[in-house]
Amino acid sequence: MSRVALIGAGFIARSHAEALHRTPGVTFACVIDPNRKAAERLAKDWGVTAVFTSVAEAVAADAFDRAHVLVPPDLHAQVAREVIAAGKPVLLEKPMATDVATCRDLVAQAATAGVALGVNQNFVKHPAMLRLQSLIDSGALGRTRFVSCLYNVPLRQLQSRQFGHWMFQTPGNLLLEQAVHPLSQIVALTGIPTSLQTIPGPMQEIAPGTWFCRDLVASFSGGTAPAQLRFAVGQSFPFWQVTVVGDDGVAVADILSNRLIHYGRTHWLDALDAMVSGLRTASGIAGDSVRNFMAYSLGMTKLIQSRSPFFASMHDSIASFHQAVSAGQPPTLDGAFGLALVTLCETMRDQAFPSPPTQAAAPRPDAPTRWDVAVLGGTGFIGRHVVRQLLDAGKTVAVMARSDRNLPAVFQEPGVAVIRGSIANEDDIARAIGEAKYVINLAHGGGSGSFAEVRAAMVGGAETVAKVAMARGVKRLVHVGSIAALYLGPQSTPITDATPPDQREAERADYARAKVLSDRALLQLHASSGLPVVILRPGVVVGQDGIVLHSGLGLFNNDQHCVGWNDGRNPLPFVLVGDVAAAIVRALDAPDIDGRCFNLVGDVRPNAREFIARLGRALHRPLRFHAQSPRRLWLEDIGKWTIKRAAGRQVPRPTMRDFLSRGMTARFDTTEAKRALAWTPEADIERFWRAAVDVHAD
Repeated sequence: MSRVALIGAGFIARSHAEALHRTPGVTFACVIDPNRKAAERLAKDWGVTAVFTSVAEAVAADAFDRAHVLVPPDLHAQVAREVIAAGKPVLLEKPMATDVATCRDLVAQAATAGVALGVNQNFVKHPAMLRLQSLIDSGALGRTRFVSCLYNVPLRQLQSRQFGHWMFQTPGNLLLEQAVHPLSQIVALTGIPTSLQTIPGPMQEIAPGTWFCRDLVASFSGGTAPAQLRFAVGQSFPFWQVTVVGDDGVAVADILSNRLIHYGRTHWLDALDAMVSGLRTASGIAGDSVRNFMAYSLGMTKLIQSRSPFFASMHDSIASFHQAVSAGQPPTLDGAFGLALVTLCETMRDQAFPSPPTQAAAPRPDAPTRWDVAVLGGTGFIGRHVVRQLLDAGKTVAVMARSDRNLPAVFQEPGVAVIRGSIANEDDIARAIGEAKYVINLAHGGGSGSFAEVRAAMVGGAETVAKVAMARGVKRLVHVGSIAALYLGPQSTPITDATPPDQREAERADYARAKVLSDRALLQLHASSGLPVVILRPGVVVGQDGIVLHSGLGLFNNDQHCVGWNDGRNPLPFVLVGDVAAAIVRALDAPDIDGRCFNLVGDVRPNAREFIARLGRALHRPLRFHAQSPRRLWLEDIGKWTIKRAAGRQVPRPTMRDFLSRGMTARFDTTEAKRALAWTPEADIERFWRAAVDVHAD
C-alpha cells in the first residue's frame, strides 16, 4: 500500500482526498501545508494523523511514498523539485508550472531521478470525453478530419471582482488557469500540434493597469487532424462541447451536461434516414439526461456511491496516475503532456498579447501613516463607495483587506493606505485601526460548512473587531450588518429602527442566524462595556459594480430564470449603494446614536417582477421571473432534507419562517434613520432605475 501526501490543504485537496479514498493500492497518509490549522482540519476530516508544515519535515519523518502537489500554480515547481529530489513520484495539479522553461527543467529532473511525474489534467478523463474517445477508437466515425472545442463558461472570480487572484496578474495567467482544460482535450484527441494561430477578442481594463481578454479563437495544425478552440470566460450561458468530425459521423461530448451526442447514418433512403438517425440521436440525448438525473438522485440518497462527472474525472485521472506508477509505467498524462499544454499557452499568449496594454499611471503618492477612519473589508461592493465618499469628505482612510492586488483606482489615491489582514486576527485589526478614531466594519468574516464554523467566522469576527476597537479607544465603531438579522415575513406593523433582531433565530438559515447573533453580541457589549457601536442594516443593495442577479429577488438556479420567494408583487426594501455609503459616513459623527440600530432602506421599492423586467430590458436578455409559493418552496426543501437525513447527513431542518422572511413582505418605516443620520435616500423612481439597473447595461 503506497502512502500518499497531499501538499496543500486548499479547496481542491478534498477532491484529491476523496479520490484517494476510492483508489485501491494507495492510502492518504499525511497533509503538508505551512498553514498548520488548515492542514489539521483536512487531516481530521479524513482520519489522517500525520500533519507537517514543510516537505522537508515530512521527508525526514519518512511519512509518504508519493505526493500530490496542490499549492498555487506559481509554487508548483518549487514544491515538486523537493519531492523529486527525495525520489518520490509526484502528481502536479494543473498547470504543470507557470512557464515552459520551468516545465522542461522539471521533466529533466524527473527523468534524471527516475521518478514518475504526472499532471492532473482531469478533464481528459471526463466521462463524456472517455465515451467520445471510445467511439473514435471503435471506428464508428471513420477517420477524424476535424476537432473543435467551444469553451464558453462563467468565471466566478471575475463576477465577484476578485482581481487579486493569480489568474489576473497577467493575460497569460488566465490561459494557464483556464485554457489548459480545453487544450488538454484537443491534445488528447489530435496529439501535439506543431503550429497555431490565435485571434484575440478585445482587451478591457478591469482594474488600474490590469488588462483582461474575455475570449479568443485559436486554430491548430500539425497534429493528426486540424483543430480549433473558441475560448471564452466570464460568460452568462455555460456551454462546453468538444466536437469530432469524421468521414462517417460526428460526435459531440457535452462536458457540462455529461452527454455524448452521435450523428450517424442508417441503411435507409435519405428521407427515412433523416428521421431514423434523428430519432436515434434524440434517444441518446434523452437517455443520457435520464441516467444523469438518476445517478444524481441515487447519489444524494447514498443508494449508490456518488460519482458526479467532475469527481469521476478527478478520480479517474488520479487513479490512472497511481496505477501507472504501481505498474512501473509512465503516466498517460505525464510531464511531457503538461509541458505541451504550457507551451501552447505561452504561444497563444505571445500571439494574442504581444504587447499587453499598459497604463501610464502617475507615481503612487506615499500612503498615509496616520488616518482618520479605518475601513475593515473595504475593498468590496459597498466598501468602494464608502472609501470614495470618505475621500470626498476630506478624510484619510486605512482599508484592511485580504488582498492588496489589482484594486480599483480609488484605492490608489492619496489619503488611502491598504493593509492586508483578516478580522480573525487581532494584530491585523490593530494595525488597520492605528490611531483612527472611527472604525467601519464591512467584513462579515465569511465562513462555510457547519453553523459552528459560520458562527465562529461571523460572530467571532465581529466580537474581535469590537474588542480591539475598545482597546484602541476608538470614538465610534460603525458595524454594517444586514436586514437579514430581522424577521422580514408578514406582520401587522412596520419594521422600525427599534425592532429587535429576530427572536427566533434558530429557525433561520445560517447566514441570517449569524447576523442576528452578531447584532445581539455587539449590543450586549455596548450595554455591559460601553462599546461605542452603531449598527447599520442595509436592505437589498443595488448599483454600480454590484450583484446584478440579487438573491433578494429570488433563487437563481441559472442566470436567466429567477424562482421567486413568493408571487413577486410585494415592494422590496431596495437601497442604492451610494445611499448606503452616505449613511455610513454620516453615522461616524452623528450625535447621540451609540448603541442604536438603523435600517437602511430606500424610498423607491419596486417589486421583484418589476425589477427583473427592467433588468432584462437593460441587459437585452430574456430574464424571467417565476412566481412561487413559500409553502411549496419549504415543502420542496423538506423533501431534500428528508433524503439527506435518510442518507445520514447532519443538516438543519428547513423552516417555514425562514422562507417567509426571504420573501421580505414586511413594511419598513425609516423615519428615524433619516432624522438621526440626516439621511436622504433617492426618492425619484427614474433616477433610481438609472443608478440601480441601467448602470449594468453594456
